[in-house]
Amino acid sequence: MSINQPVISVKGLTQRYGNGRIIYSDLSFDVPKGRILGLLGKNGTGKTTTINILMGYLKPQSGSCEIFGESVTQMRPETRARIALLIEGHIQYSFMTIEQIERFYSRFYPKWNRDAYYQLMEKLHVSPRQHISTMSCGQRSQVALGLILAQNADLLVLDDFSLGLDPGYRRLFVEYLHDYASAEDKTVFMTSHIIQDLERLIDDCIILDYGHILTHRSVDSLLHDFKCFTLRLPEGAACPDFSDCSAIINPSVVGRTLELYTFGTPERITSAIAARGLPIDSLTRKQMSLEDAFIGLTGKY
Repeated sequence: MSINQPVISVKGLTQRYGNGRIIYSDLSFDVPKGRILGLLGKNGTGKTTTINILMGYLKPQSGSCEIFGESVTQMRPETRARIALLIEGHIQYSFMTIEQIERFYSRFYPKWNRDAYYQLMEKLHVSPRQHISTMSCGQRSQVALGLILAQNADLLVLDDFSLGLDPGYRRLFVEYLHDYASAEDKTVFMTSHIIQDLERLIDDCIILDYGHILTHRSVDSLLHDFKCFTLRLPEGAACPDFSDCSAIINPSVVGRTLELYTFGTPERITSAIAARGLPIDSLTRKQMSLEDAFIGLTGKY
């Protein structure tokens, strides 16, 4: 793997369900070394499918996927050992104690870093002899994260890590993972349904629609360039037709407020609104979070 080669490289990936319906077509993206990337999309857009392909559990129907410069279908064991995976469900062997499961996992990973594991356990205030079966879902998720970090892998792949976690444990998970990945220069590829958590964590995002990528860019770039404008409509006015204006995305009306999303300039939006005979005096730009941007790009329904 060369210095500038991406850690993950996906080219022309096409995948279908068993009934022939396309999950996505010609999907392509790269994940550079040292970046934390979030794969975002509504249910059924192919997030877990993508992870299953990257991990070699599912053979791509067309296209290629490489990790560390090797095809995911022909990856050497020593290359696969550089990848740590956390999937929904978090942890197995719950009959073990905190101490026992650390010793068990350590035998399989030559670069094992037990300090990374026990530092997180200290934050949880759990005893090394506590059985995992007696822990809450949130605590078990942190044990799983500790086991992932201790593997000292170069690439961490996390599928819906926050499922079932309360806000406190999600925040702990996010903050600890962010600090670890930054300090150790790790690459992270992850999905989550809790998008507001990812805004504090990820550097880049890919937002999937059904069948294709809507955008792939840094979070900072997305929140700077993607805009939401609101406009107060006259009484009884319906949502105007903007089908001939490619700059406007997913226009909708809530009450009497028109919402318009765009990567275009304010001048272009003002012109489009004026061309439809609407007053522009109440036009304002709304501050957006990553979740707002996600909804703006994918639609509310």
